[in-house]
Amino acid sequence: MSSTKADIKLLVFTGNPGLQYKETRHNAAWLCLESFDKKYSPGWTEKFISRMVDIRIEGKQIRLQQPLCFMNKTGESVRKAMDFFHLAPEEILVIHDELELPFGTIQLRFGGGLGGHNGLRSLKQHLGTEEFYRLRFGISRPSRGDVASWVLSRFSAEEMPLMEILSDRCLRVLEEFIKGNQNKLIGKKMNIQEGLFL
Repeated sequence: MSSTKADIKLLVFTGNPGLQYKETRHNAAWLCLESFDKKYSPGWTEKFISRMVDIRIEGKQIRLQQPLCFMNKTGESVRKAMDFFHLAPEEILVIHDELELPFGTIQLRFGGGLGGHNGLRSLKQHLGTEEFYRLRFGISRPSRGDVASWVLSRFSAEEMPLMEILSDRCLRVLEEFIKGNQNKLIGKKMNIQEGLFL
C-alpha cells in the first residue's frame, strides 16, 4: 500500500475530552489539530460523537474529525462517519500519540500493530482491520512508572515550548502527504531535534 498513491479523505485526531486531559501526552493529536484551526479557521459542527469540518488542501476536500468520546471509544465515532460518507479504512489517516517513538519524532505509516493503544484498538474493533494510515506522534516511553499514568500526564515545561513547532510540522507533513508526496514520507522518522522535517 505504501508504494501506491493514497487517497486520504478523512483525518482523525484522537484524544480524550475534558479539561483534565488538556495538554496531556495522550492528547498530542489534539494539540496538532490546533495548527489546522489557526491556518484554516474551520467552522466545526458536532455529529457522529465528534467535531467535524471540511477543508480544502490544494483543491482537494478533506474532512477533519475530532472524536469527543473517550479514547477507548474512538472507533465508534469514526465508524459512524465512515458509514455516512461511504469511506474505506484505507481512505482515513489517524493521528495518535506513540509510546515507541521519542518525543520530537513523528512518522507516517500504513497499518502495523496496536502497541497497546486504546484508540487504535477501538478503531480495529469497529473498522474490522488495522490497515489504515497513521501519523504517529512520539511521546516517549517512561523510564519508570506506570504507562497509563504517563500517557495521561501533561507534557513537561521543557516539552511544551516545542509543541507549537511540532504541531506546525505535523500540519505540513499531512499537507504534503495529501498533495501526493507520499512515497518519500511513508516510514520516514522525522525528528525535530535532528532537523529532519520538510
